[in-house]
Amino acid sequence: MKTTASRKPRNPFAVAASRRRAGPHRPGAGALRQRAREALRRELDTVTHGP
Repeated sequence: MKTTASRKPRNPFAVAASRRRAGPHRPGAGALRQRAREALRRELDTVTHGP
């Protein structure tokens, strides 16, 4: 009977990384809304407290 060498075990971190969300490196919709809200607040502060 022929025996085969056992294979090297899989890297659990590599499997976890492949299952994670991958995609373009840009802010998500929530981050864009937050930035827009902060920009609006800054603009309103300058309008109401300005000269």
